[in-house]
Amino acid sequence: MKKQVDMIIVGGGVIGSSIAYHLLQDGFEGEVTIFEKDNTYAFASTPRSAGGFRQLFTTSVNIQLSRYGLQKYKTFPEDMAVDGGLANIDFKQRGYLFLANKENIESFRKQHQLQRKHGVPAELLMKEELCSIIPELHTDDLRGGLYCSEDGYLDPYSVMQGYVRKAKQLGGRYVYEEVDTIIKERGRVRGVILKNGDSYKAPVVINCAGPWAAELSEKAGMPLPIVPLKRQIIQFNIADPLKKELPLTIDPSGVYFRHEGSSLITGYSEKVRPGIEFSWQRSFFEEQLWPVLAKRIANFERAKIKRGWAGLYSHNIKDQNAIIGEHPQLNGYYMACGFSGHGMQQAPGVGKGLSELIRTGKYETLDLSPLRFERFASNELIVEGGIV
Repeated sequence: MKKQVDMIIVGGGVIGSSIAYHLLQDGFEGEVTIFEKDNTYAFASTPRSAGGFRQLFTTSVNIQLSRYGLQKYKTFPEDMAVDGGLANIDFKQRGYLFLANKENIESFRKQHQLQRKHGVPAELLMKEELCSIIPELHTDDLRGGLYCSEDGYLDPYSVMQGYVRKAKQLGGRYVYEEVDTIIKERGRVRGVILKNGDSYKAPVVINCAGPWAAELSEKAGMPLPIVPLKRQIIQFNIADPLKKELPLTIDPSGVYFRHEGSSLITGYSEKVRPGIEFSWQRSFFEEQLWPVLAKRIANFERAKIKRGWAGLYSHNIKDQNAIIGEHPQLNGYYMACGFSGHGMQQAPGVGKGLSELIRTGKYETLDLSPLRFERFASNELIVEGGIV
């Protein structure tokens, strides 16, 4: 089977669906086809993430993407409504709090200056102020914290489904098949071949395949510095409830925790071998997470695991930032991948930016050119220090 379309998006998760929505919403009149290999989204990265949203990044482009995303997520239920049904995403603006010790307090001071420069209402808290946010917090080894009350967490699956439903309403066509190969000819992309043997022709192909993006690109002779990394999340209960709802809190060790309804979730970017792996281990909680949690908040000493799961980061090994834009060696081949754990946060801005770039040839709302592929060859890396 051969079919001609105007736009192919590989990957129907939050990034691919945001791009599809923005293209159609912004006036692209061609046929947009989105290929997603998993119609249940059971192993997609978005629904398996912790759902954090923050502006507390260390690079200007990431801060600007989050500033834009914040405004969009505030009105997301109404903007993405379909047939009168609101697209609720359970956005809880309970804040983000990075705890600081003597090793990282100075870097937080510099980050705070950059964040304030871009309009983020970030606060550099003194040690004595931390317990006003988390009364039970053990602070003996801390020097303070970096806090933003506008930030928080939301339901990533609902965000993704909101974009999917709206893209479909606007005419986007979802095909639940796996793309095997990108077709190219004389320096131009020509379409894709599916695993089932069908081929689709299009002058534009956008790689939003997340942890599988590098594999797909490499088969086309366009290697990307992206590897899939497993990230485990554990949900647990405690016997003695906390006095206040938690911000998403990051310990100096890298262990993070937040409320999830009446329970809590926690995780940590452990060092793992790259690969597609979805198993989770109780020992991860018992050996790496619980000792940190119990020391930081006494209520966590009697934690009881409720459940666990693992998802994948599409990790950019060069600078831990997304790769966005057209590939310099293949006309019509665009990328939006390598988000290293902050894709859901950046989906609104990335969707808007790529819609503009593809339709008009330039960025208008946000300048995403620092995230272009060419930065690797010119050594203009955008190194993000705030990876959770």
